[in-house]
Parts: sequence; C-alpha cells; structure tokens
Amino acid sequence: MNFLAHAYLSFNEPGILEGNMISDFVKGKKQYEFPDRIQKGIRLHRSIDEFTDKHPATQEIKNFFRPAYRLYAGAFTDIVYDYFLANDVKEFATSEILDNFSMTTYLQLQQNMQALPLEFKHVFFYMQKHNWLYNYRLEEGIFKSFNGMASRAKYITESATACSVFINNISLMQPFYSEFFPLLKIHAANTLDELLYAD
Repeated sequence: MNFLAHAYLSFNEPGILEGNMISDFVKGKKQYEFPDRIQKGIRLHRSIDEFTDKHPATQEIKNFFRPAYRLYAGAFTDIVYDYFLANDVKEFATSEILDNFSMTTYLQLQQNMQALPLEFKHVFFYMQKHNWLYNYRLEEGIFKSFNGMASRAKYITESATACSVFINNISLMQPFYSEFFPLLKIHAANTLDELLYAD
C-alpha cells in the first residue's frame, strides 16, 4: 500500500501514524531507536505490506503492469490502491472528508517531525506542499506519483506506459480493490489491537 492507505490504516492512533508512515525509511535495527508507539507503527506497516503482497487481488492488479515493468509492477499497484481508496465513498464519503483527513495527517506528522528520519522529512515536504494524500483521488495525481516513482527507480525510465495501463484498465482493476480493501482493513485493525494490547 501507499501513503494514503498507511495513514488511514493507522486509525488515528498517535505514534502509530508516525511509524506507519516512516517504515520504508527505517532499515534493520534502526527501528529500535524510536519510541515504543512508533516501533509498533513500523511493525503495523510491515504487516500491512505483507498481507497486501500475498493477497490474490494484488497479484491480479500487478498483472496489468508486469509486462512493461516486471518487478516494479508492485510499486505501481500500491499507488493504484491509493486512487481507489481516495475515491471509496465507504471510507471517504465526500472529497471534503478526504481533505480534512489529509490536513489532520500532515499536522500530526508536523508536530512530531523532529523524531522522524531525514529522508522521510524530505518526502514529507513535497507530500504536504502538493497535498499528495488528497490528490491521489485524481488521475493527474496518480500520474504525478507514477512519474515520481519512475524518476527514483534504477531500472525504469518512463511512466507514460503505466499511465496508459491505468487509464485503460481502471474498471477492470476496481473489483479487485473492492474485494481486497475491506479484508485489509480488518487485518490492520486486528494487528493494531495485538500490538497495543497484547503486552
């Protein structure tokens, strides 16, 4: 999953959000340098990613991108999931609710920025400046995210093909998201309960 999903699946829990958002920027034993709640957010993030990667719906969406992008199909799929989530009226009934959620997320991260990794701080600057979390609801926002991902990748040089794949197959991808996300939400909620209350 991508940034919007990880923020949303933090369930408004302080510390959990921070860990969930920075996990990809924290390698190995570095996770143990953070406060306990952030460590639990990192673990939640990794559980979400594992569940996502193994689910058949994810494999189906990856198949749309795999011919052109092979190992990067999963990265494009993660971004696509954020598009469908941002437009899911069961989760965000209106665009205003999504916008309020985005602003609240940025504010919470800002308040704890000193504790977060430098690499994430650089990403967060652009995330907030260009309101990524809200703009995942737009095709233009997805194209920009595709392009940003491709520009950072070592082995691909363009994202135009991915944009075409996405536009031409939105209606075919949608049912896979609709099947998958409610199960992921339950998994994330159960995992968070275990992390917070198992001790």
